[in-house]
Amino acid sequence: MREIIITANDAGRRLDRFLRKYLPGASLGEVYKIIRKDVKVDSRRRPESYMLNEGEVLTLYLSDEDLGRFGAAEAAQAGGGPHARSAVGKDRARAKRNFSIVYEDDNILIASKPFGLLTHGDSREKKDHLANQVKDYLIASGSFDPRNEKVFAPAPVNRLDRNTTGIVLFGKTASSMRELNRMIRCDDISKFYLTIACGAIEEDLYLSGSLVKDEAANKVTILSKDTALADARSIETIARPLEALHFGSGLTATLCEVELVTGRSHQIRAHLASVGHPLIGDSKYAKKSAFRINEYVRKNCSLTTQLLHAGRIEFLNSVAEYDSLSYLAGKTFECPVPKRFAGILESLRHDGH
Repeated sequence: MREIIITANDAGRRLDRFLRKYLPGASLGEVYKIIRKDVKVDSRRRPESYMLNEGEVLTLYLSDEDLGRFGAAEAAQAGGGPHARSAVGKDRARAKRNFSIVYEDDNILIASKPFGLLTHGDSREKKDHLANQVKDYLIASGSFDPRNEKVFAPAPVNRLDRNTTGIVLFGKTASSMRELNRMIRCDDISKFYLTIACGAIEEDLYLSGSLVKDEAANKVTILSKDTALADARSIETIARPLEALHFGSGLTATLCEVELVTGRSHQIRAHLASVGHPLIGDSKYAKKSAFRINEYVRKNCSLTTQLLHAGRIEFLNSVAEYDSLSYLAGKTFECPVPKRFAGILESLRHDGH
């Protein structure tokens, strides 16, 4: 048997979702069976949809052997006490920190992700990614103590591709993560990117349509507004030209600020490419007209991937209606372009004179 005291960061979770994190080795069917037979909250049976409250005691009537088999978040030999080590705090080598901090308070952290770093881990890189680096920083600074948590760990609420740089937003508490995720779902946070697109863009582009993703190829396809597919997701993108760039032998590109009205995987790269303006260096979505530009930036700027930087976020005034994060209403946070981006931009400017 194990008793678990529900903390502030665990409160507000459904019982089944809490147990799926607490017992990661259990199948969904096993979790529901455990809820029916082996779980009480404050000495009462509860349905899987029950929302946990701070201070409640969740009792698991499982043996240490079963807890171990299901990968229980606290080591079985720890006895399940409130200070037992959580799975999010298991000893491991800390990930080397190479992100910078744009802003931090008690509830959120805004990180600047460098080029080449994953936001989350994948099958090839499970340790050294931004989520782990930020978590290790928060542990070292005393902002997060995994020994006091059962399933919660600070995590990013938006994601950037490995080779996209800039702002990634983290919730430091469960309540702030819930509110940040709600803000993103409800479009209460505006996100702006800087990029250099192939060709001349002379006026603002207001693009709409839909997007489908081929997971196996890790590539998306843009569909026209009138095309209907069951798995297509609507998208809106606004590209605003900032500066025309002329370089090489008659090559043209445009420094742009891009606003994501919706936020989908590869949206900026694919949407601009679909109207003849792929990002410089982006071979995945390049059109024939971009081949000469991509060859030029490869040889002269060593650029072989997209040049894309998440440079600014704005919390809209509607954020004032939220609970713990209402103070962010109307605030803007900016992250300057990295040296690599600035150097490529200056090189193209210089070549044009």
